[in-house]
Amino acid sequence: MGCESCGSGGGQPRGCQNNGTCGTDGCNKLNTFDWLSSYDISDDDGFDLVEVSFKNGNHKYFYHKPAQVSAVTGDMVTVDAGNGYNVGRITLSGELVRLQMKKKKISPKNKFYRIIRPSTERDMESLRRAREMEKRTMVRARAIARSLGLDMKISDVEYQADMKKAIFYFIANGRVDFRELIKEYAREFRIKIEMRQIGSRQESALVGGIGSCGRELCCSTWLTNFSSVSTTAARYQNLALNQAKLTGQCGRLKCCLNYELDMYIEALKKYPSKARYLKTKTGKAEFIKTDIFKKVMYYGYKASSGLFQVIMMDPVRVQEIYEANKKGEIPDDFGEKSLDTFSPSGDDELEFEEDLTGIIELPPDEKQPSRRRRRSKGRKSRGSRSGSRRNRSGRKRNRGRDSEPDNKK
Repeated sequence: MGCESCGSGGGQPRGCQNNGTCGTDGCNKLNTFDWLSSYDISDDDGFDLVEVSFKNGNHKYFYHKPAQVSAVTGDMVTVDAGNGYNVGRITLSGELVRLQMKKKKISPKNKFYRIIRPSTERDMESLRRAREMEKRTMVRARAIARSLGLDMKISDVEYQADMKKAIFYFIANGRVDFRELIKEYAREFRIKIEMRQIGSRQESALVGGIGSCGRELCCSTWLTNFSSVSTTAARYQNLALNQAKLTGQCGRLKCCLNYELDMYIEALKKYPSKARYLKTKTGKAEFIKTDIFKKVMYYGYKASSGLFQVIMMDPVRVQEIYEANKKGEIPDDFGEKSLDTFSPSGDDELEFEEDLTGIIELPPDEKQPSRRRRRSKGRKSRGSRSGSRRNRSGRKRNRGRDSEPDNKK
């Protein structure tokens, strides 16, 4: 499905041609599927609040819908913005709005702005001009902030549809005194300025993008609450602590590290947690890792032959050996076959059933001269050429000097 986030459909879906109300999160960020709209059920409750999204779901607010305004879920409406008007899309209506407000802990008794009318062609043209101005304004705003020497970054700019007000979203490490910056913006753009400081994760949600999984970022499609993520989640899941792989586009740890963490913690409760070392007459084994999918535990020990062996053991067997060690008993063996064998010193030679040497002969590896050697050779060759030129010119000078006395004579 083509949408504005991927730039393949010109802002309109190409698949179902439903203009972004199919609930697939492809055309509206943080979309909420209005499942009641697919049923032929009349809403007798008469709840007069609706949810309206702006700029493809970047922001969602609740508005009062008068009875004379005929608009349903998916329609573009013009709403009162306090100091002008704005244009957005109705994403929820009816009883689902009450549930959404309860989820966000917003009281229906609060004061809300109202919907003025369904959007006209003139309103949509004004909205299109406002969206075209945002990119140029953001580039100019970044240049002004850099000229003032402020330690901040303008992440996004959002215009109202009437182009009377603009919201500038910025990132900064600490507090920023942007009073002079607001004056410069007001003088440059001649609109009402509102500055909002956001975090790195909020910036990723606004800008959007494609994650390492190949899908759109969770924070820009459905994730609304940001929870703290630590490297402990990676340790529970036996993930390598690689900073490049565990970090998202926002520069923080990926939010998806917490998705399956509860399942891992619940599964690890069935495995012995204190059995770090196991002693048998074969040797002393040390715990390596737990594989909850294969339901085995990996241990490694140094055999009498000097080789380091890795074995797989059943959790029940591990618990039996651990309980026996606590009582001072030492079992005869671990009861499992070795998974891998190698020498820590690296002196052992690998043995194969068939001798494969001579079947495929690779050409000898010819070492290419390094860049330093090539540069030094080039300098020597250039020096020899310049020296030969000097010698030639010197011989010419000597010949001229020798011929001078003859001419005088």
